[in-house]
Amino acid sequence: LCSRIYFDPCAYQCLENCGAVTLTVVRRGGDISHTVAVDYKTEDGSANAGADYEFSEGTLVFKAGETQRDITVGIIDDDIFEEDEHFFVRLGKVRVTRLQDALEPDSAPPCPRALLVSPLVATVTILDDDHAGIFTFETDVLHVSESVGMMEVKVLRTSGARGTVIVPFRTIEGTAKGGGEDFEDTYGELEFKNDETLKTISVKINDDEEYEKQEHFFIVLGDPKWMKRGISALLLAHQDDTNRKLTIEEEEAKRIAEMGKPILGVHPKLEVIIEESYEFKSTVDKLIKKTNLALVVGTHSWRDQFMEAITVSAGDEEDEDTGEERLPSCFDYVMHFLTVFWKVLFACVPPTEYCNGWACFVTSILIIGILTAVIGDLASHFGCTIGLKDSVTAVVFVALGTSVPDTFASKVAATQDYYADASIGNVTGSNAVNVFLGIGLAWSVAAIYWAYQGKEFRVEAGTLAFSVTLFTIFAFVSVSILLYRRRPHIGGELGGPRRSRIITAMLFGGLWLLYILFSCLEAYCYIKGF
Repeated sequence: LCSRIYFDPCAYQCLENCGAVTLTVVRRGGDISHTVAVDYKTEDGSANAGADYEFSEGTLVFKAGETQRDITVGIIDDDIFEEDEHFFVRLGKVRVTRLQDALEPDSAPPCPRALLVSPLVATVTILDDDHAGIFTFETDVLHVSESVGMMEVKVLRTSGARGTVIVPFRTIEGTAKGGGEDFEDTYGELEFKNDETLKTISVKINDDEEYEKQEHFFIVLGDPKWMKRGISALLLAHQDDTNRKLTIEEEEAKRIAEMGKPILGVHPKLEVIIEESYEFKSTVDKLIKKTNLALVVGTHSWRDQFMEAITVSAGDEEDEDTGEERLPSCFDYVMHFLTVFWKVLFACVPPTEYCNGWACFVTSILIIGILTAVIGDLASHFGCTIGLKDSVTAVVFVALGTSVPDTFASKVAATQDYYADASIGNVTGSNAVNVFLGIGLAWSVAAIYWAYQGKEFRVEAGTLAFSVTLFTIFAFVSVSILLYRRRPHIGGELGGPRRSRIITAMLFGGLWLLYILFSCLEAYCYIKGF
């Protein structure tokens, strides 16, 4: 039997700055008591001898009993960013030192004592380490307490750290305001020196002891600036300054050098969410648990309610300059006299202390129901006076009168809640009550009454099918718009850039006008319904 000689393994990887790479050649099987010599030689691939590695050629000698020998090839390091390159090491002629032992004796066919087998070529890949780096935050969202004081954020440099790189940064307002209100505006530059991989940004967070606070702002990294140091940087600077047309070789060199330039990573923009101080929130929660909630959010007596109803108030806000209670403005007086009737009316609602708040809740629901009925009757009389059909009066005046309060309630929910769920849920919940409870309860009462009278209760469908179909189509369009607004360049269902806000408001307003237009055209038989 003959010995088999080959590379094990046949593929190697090394960094450009490793100095040298060692390859292993093994002898397996057969009689290993003989001395065997094997020639080897390096061959260029995408890596070139003398520029990327040191040319090597020689002979490996396996002495009696030896089964493994190593080949060492020097690797040349430089400051130029390059794509990963490779070269080959090939095994050549194999021979046994004693010629008389190379063949089997007697009449047996000739058989060598040692034989080259696959893999007889090894591939060495040189991994470049000259990239200037990829700069990024650790994550794209960071939660901090408003009591943290000075917040520190890490900026990482990965995939290389060659040369000096300047990375600009700045803070951008979101719902949290800068200028010392919620945080201190911060901007500047981070200087990463050669082989430096970590820097920190410090931002001061102001504690205003606001309960259930959740506001956000952003820290953004700018495009990294490569200081003109290192051969790759000098190569780019030289080629940028010349106006002559580059050769193919120079174009390739510039392309590779461009690949080594510093770039931003996957998290170049960090959203910082400022939350209430955990200690402050815990203290407030404990106080609320120990105190009757009615003392905090409710009223004690009808006298307090009527006094509050007839008093002109400037609200609960304080003057920003003096910190004292703000005096009523002219606008506050005008709004008071326009709404004093409703204030006095709802002051008749029992205080929240009575029956654990149930008296207040039930009475409020009854008054709202009565007001809705009054609005419906007034709208019907108005439509009859000017000669409008009942269906047109319903979709224009009745719906408008009952939905305006929902609109204002949604606006309040949108400004007080961090997410859009409360404001959008308010509209859908209100409509669900109108349809399922309002229509269902009213029709049930009417049906029971006429059944008690021994008569049939019948309501003609009229244009209901057309209106419901039109409403369903527009509802799908509205939901599609809300889903589209979740894209990153807008940011969510509500708010966003000014242009997006205006376009969305115009689209929704247009849908409402189209609904009224088509309903009126169908009611007056200008278009055919179903």
